[in-house]
Amino acid sequence: MSKTFKRLLAIGLIGFSLSASALQLLPNAPSQYVVVKGDTLWDISGKFTNDPWQWPEIWYQNSQIENPHLIFPGDVIGLIQVNGETRVGVISRGQASRTVKLTATARIESIESAIPAIPMSAIRGYLTEHRVVDEAELQNAPRIIAGEDDHLLMGAGSKIYARGDFDTHNAEAYGVFRRSQMYVDPETGEQLGLEAVDVGLARVRARDDDIATLELDRTTQQASIGDLLLPTEDRELVTQFFPKSPKHDVTGQIMAVSGGVSQVGQYDVVVINRGERDYLEPGDILVIHKAGAVVYDRVAKEKVRLPAERAGTMMVFRTFDKLSYALVMKATRPLRVGDGFENP
Repeated sequence: MSKTFKRLLAIGLIGFSLSASALQLLPNAPSQYVVVKGDTLWDISGKFTNDPWQWPEIWYQNSQIENPHLIFPGDVIGLIQVNGETRVGVISRGQASRTVKLTATARIESIESAIPAIPMSAIRGYLTEHRVVDEAELQNAPRIIAGEDDHLLMGAGSKIYARGDFDTHNAEAYGVFRRSQMYVDPETGEQLGLEAVDVGLARVRARDDDIATLELDRTTQQASIGDLLLPTEDRELVTQFFPKSPKHDVTGQIMAVSGGVSQVGQYDVVVINRGERDYLEPGDILVIHKAGAVVYDRVAKEKVRLPAERAGTMMVFRTFDKLSYALVMKATRPLRVGDGFENP
């Protein structure tokens, strides 16, 4: 393992996967490609190889280019020769990648304008508006018992009254959540967690024993009696993902798909029955497979199941203890809730 590879691995830019020499570039890979707004690293890599999630292995980190692992609209990507191997790298930088002088100050393009690994619009709500908790965590969670002037539905700026255990956290602000789906492992029957959907944020204005008066600071939907108050999370919002193979072998099933339907397609968010306790991390790539059809063997006079077949690829983007959210990046066959997955 080279020193460069170890350094990049240590800072999280790449993960273990196949060596660059083991990857095959597409025969019709373009010699050059100009990055445009709306591109993703996954899409761009798919123009050069059949395994776009392994783009770090064919990507050339040109040390002479500022922020070589970030790509911006206007950059020219192309094939280059490095030590006798064909790699993909930045041939030239576009205007968005440069520092532009403005009188006495300098304006530097924000890192947020860099091309993301995956379409962030597909997962943004699941990064900020969903939480998975244990049922026990909700037993003493404060709950809204009334609204100002007997209102049943309340929006931002409304006064609400909540009752419950405010001593445990004694916070100045609470997230307002609504119970959603309890996820149960389809293989073991174990309860994996309860999904709580974000309703808004409320700030404490006064307390009298176990009853608090709060004001809704913001709402994503109308708050209602029975909604729960949970302490706000102090966590860093991950927006940059680096696709990699999981550190350990893992298998499981798709339990649910966004929208509450059973069919699964590209860029759908799915819930899977494996999480942090199974060593999954954001950026981990999983291969989706469909169980083979059941056919009748006329000679043996019995039903048999055909082998499972690869049907798609997904990337984990948020993990909890017992389950995770993943984004379907590619679907080569119709997918459904209940389909299995494994390491690539």
